[in-house]
Parts: sequence; structure tokens; C-alpha cells
Amino acid sequence: MDVEVSVGDGVASPVEPARVEAAVRHVLRAERIDAAEVSVALLADAAIAELNEGYLQHPGPTDVLSFALHDAGEPPLGDVYVGVEQAARQAAAFGATPAEEVLRLAVHGALHVLGWDHPAGAERTRSPMFARQEELLASFLAAEGAV
Repeated sequence: MDVEVSVGDGVASPVEPARVEAAVRHVLRAERIDAAEVSVALLADAAIAELNEGYLQHPGPTDVLSFALHDAGEPPLGDVYVGVEQAARQAAAFGATPAEEVLRLAVHGALHVLGWDHPAGAERTRSPMFARQEELLASFLAAEGAV
């Protein structure tokens, strides 16, 4: 498994890149993935807003973007972009710290790379993907120590 985490210019990440990498590796192991390439970029509002508009035609920053770059039957290959400033703003909605929210979004993005999906809107938090995301985040935090 190849997992790389980068921190964008001017980003003050509330969590160390090594912990983000460990969280993504935890997802891959839990999903029984032996071979994968996943990159995670921790970005500021301006950088993720540019990607959000350029790829999805949505203005403004978002919390996470994921791109699965592999074809069916190939080992997972993908990119995950986490909006660190957005994560910090929305952490309180989950009763989480900014660090925990960045980890949640990295887990969420990794699941998307693996083919998981969820409905839009309020149904998102009631979806099987959201349940799996929260289960994986909890098991990661339990195994690695709370944020």
C-alpha cells in the first residue's frame, strides 16, 4: 500500500500528516485492500475552492473531494483533498475537534476512492457509507489513541 499525505502552502493542519496516513491505511486494511495508491492533500480554503469549482462547478471551499482514478478490477488508485479550514469550521457540528474532523474527512475520502457512495442532503448521515465512516474513525481512534 502506498499512502502519501501532503500539506498545502500556508495550511496549519490540526493533525500530523503521519496520523492522516495511518487513518487511511486503517481504512484500506479494514476494507481488505492489499494493494492501493492513495494520496491525501490537506488544503487551505482557496486551494480546495479552486478544485471544487474546476471539477464540480461548485463555488467556494468544501470539506473533502475524492477522485477514484482506477478502472474496475484494478487496485485502488485515487486522490483525496481535505479542506482543513472547512473541517475546522464544521468540527463542532459533529462534536469533534478540528483534528478529528480532518481524520473523519480523510476516512470519508478514502472510502469514496474504494467505491463507497452516499446520497446527497440529509440522507447522507443515515447512509451505510456514513455508518462505515464513523465505525472506521472510531476504531482508528481507539487503536491509535484519541485526538
